[in-house]
Amino acid sequence: MTDSPAARLQALFEGHRLTPTQRRIAHSMVRRAADVPFLSSVELAELAGVSQPSVTRFAVALGFDGYPALRRHLREVAPAGQDAGNGTVNEYQQAVEAEIENLRHLAEALADPGPVHRAGRILAASRPLPVLGLRAAASQAYGFAYFAAKVHPDVRLLHEGGSMVHDRIDAAVRAGATALLCFALPRHPREVVDTLGHAREAGLTVVTVADSAFAPVAKVSDLLLPAAVGTGLAFDTACAPMLLGRVLLEAMCDDLPDAQARLEEFDVRAAARGLFVE
Repeated sequence: MTDSPAARLQALFEGHRLTPTQRRIAHSMVRRAADVPFLSSVELAELAGVSQPSVTRFAVALGFDGYPALRRHLREVAPAGQDAGNGTVNEYQQAVEAEIENLRHLAEALADPGPVHRAGRILAASRPLPVLGLRAAASQAYGFAYFAAKVHPDVRLLHEGGSMVHDRIDAAVRAGATALLCFALPRHPREVVDTLGHAREAGLTVVTVADSAFAPVAKVSDLLLPAAVGTGLAFDTACAPMLLGRVLLEAMCDDLPDAQARLEEFDVRAAARGLFVE
């Protein structure tokens, strides 16, 4: 990644779990990377459209005693005279670069395919297979369930919380389920942790795709597969968890002997119905 003021700021923010307000501050800082080391907390607050105490809390969240300490650090790593806008990447490019780095880390982790193979076997054997994803993770669960249903005989998507989710897990267990797949992304809802605890008490083996091996869901998961999310924009980007879900689906297909036959059958039906535009 380019060694620019914006890149150094991005590196400073990576690895910290920031609130939406704090991300707004971080986003504004990256946009004005060359000027930020010389702004007061009031000026930064005005730039980001937040309160001055929010700026102070932001500095503390990054590990500094307060905003003055953060500003001193910024002056050391981004001295006056450097132009953040001359030949450097912008904040959108920074976010893409960070996601590319997350994918590199995922590729390194997959050098040992053992955990994914094990997860694939566990999920393939479960009839039915409940797939859980709430709030930010709902789209990940939906995407996995959509494709998994083409090769697995009974996939049950759980993407809405509330009092019914425990009932649906109990129903899956009564129908013969032996495992549950969960996608868990920040900010982690307490309800997901509670639901996974209930699933384990009901006898299900919990396989979880999460943003970190130290995510809150780790303690209620039997097998956790980590894939980092990007935090450079106002909302998380989850390319690595999505790709890990597809890798896990591939591993599951390897343990479903009729997976290819099911795909071919679907293609025949889709062609007969004119389902897709060629």
